[in-house]
Amino acid sequence: MTTRKRLGIVVYAPALVGNDRRALDSVHGMERALPGLRLEWRVTERRRLAALPQRDAWLVEGIGDGGFPLVCNGDESYPVTVWGRGRSGLFSPGGQAQVEVHAKLPLDKPVIAAAAAVLEGVAEGARALWGEATPDDAAVDIAYQTAPTPQGPPSPRRGLPALKLFEHIRSPEIPYYLGWLNYWSPAAAEAIGFPDPARDAELLSRSRRTATGGWVVQLTDAPLDLDNPAHLDALKRAYERFPEIGGRAAPS
Repeated sequence: MTTRKRLGIVVYAPALVGNDRRALDSVHGMERALPGLRLEWRVTERRRLAALPQRDAWLVEGIGDGGFPLVCNGDESYPVTVWGRGRSGLFSPGGQAQVEVHAKLPLDKPVIAAAAAVLEGVAEGARALWGEATPDDAAVDIAYQTAPTPQGPPSPRRGLPALKLFEHIRSPEIPYYLGWLNYWSPAAAEAIGFPDPARDAELLSRSRRTATGGWVVQLTDAPLDLDNPAHLDALKRAYERFPEIGGRAAPS
């Protein structure tokens, strides 16, 4: 695999059960958003690539433990992957089991141009409550916001706020954290009070409505780079605007 910069996507949805078509819909949504993308390969136990001529049937049959197996585009020089991981209700808001759908893509011009559509496709296919897309470098800093850590109290970097563990957030509709691109279902948008025309004019200028009435909200024009003071300030302002995110406060 290459070491080029990557865009990570994760969306959170109710756990998959049985022959749940949401796994397929999420993969299909990702393929529609990136012209020419076909996720018709798997990685074997020996770390080899193997074609999936019956990809859809294989994927549905592979649903288990609330998630689904990894599929990829079969190109080691330009790897694109997506998979679903179940999250127990013991470690989820409201005690409700979830699936986290993860995707990884190269952070290049075609992906940057299509990133909002890719996030929307993955999220709406999974019937997600919320999700986000963020370059890996910024995601490392954001991960330090979760509190507490195994080593003790939280140690957020760059003056970002500390966030609660997922299981300590009162409702699965409340986003756990922010990213560069943010998908908020209608329920999530209502839970955090978005949009407010009087306060959200700047965010609305970089937002798009989805087919189901949700939102994709973009914090910065270029991919989030927390070494850029303007980007860091945009992230901090968004946390100030939405204190419910990360379980920091109840909505007013």
